[in-house]
Formats: sequence, C-alpha cells, structure tokens
Amino acid sequence: MILRILGEGQFEIADHTVEALNGLDNELLAAVESGDESKFQDTLAALLALVREVGQPVPDDHLGPSELVLPGSDSTLEEVRALLGDEGLIPG
Repeated sequence: MILRILGEGQFEIADHTVEALNGLDNELLAAVESGDESKFQDTLAALLALVREVGQPVPDDHLGPSELVLPGSDSTLEEVRALLGDEGLIPG
C-alpha cells in the first residue's frame, strides 16, 4: 500500500502495518473530537513516525497514486478535523 504524508512524500507500507496505523488513527480521531491539542500533536507525531519507520520511501519519479493521504507534521487540529472521515484518516 502506498500512502502520502502531505509535504513530505510517499511511502510504501506492508498491509499488516495498517492495523497498527488504525490504532493510532483511532487515538487521533478521539483527540480531534475532544479538542485535546496535546494528545492530538503527540498522536499525529507517533502516527507519522510509524509510517517513516516501517515504510519504504517511494522514488520521486513514481507517478502512481497514493491509497491514503496523511496530514503533514505541522498540521493543526482544525486542518486534520477537515480531513477526517467517519472512519478517521485510515479506513478499516
């Protein structure tokens, strides 16, 4: 699966990693819904760090689409709130 971190690039991650990402996504959704800025920043940082840790950067010349798009590390709570769907950033 290829996902994009806005402002950073694309990463290819193994399908089994999605479960761990979903756990952090659920925490992020809860932080956004409660307006907890500190928890939001911590969880977003952890989510993006996991993607960077387990993902393989996709070469810049790759022209394929991203299956998922994650906000950049400098995103605000309100910006992420606008991106969230019913299932958070990561469906499933």
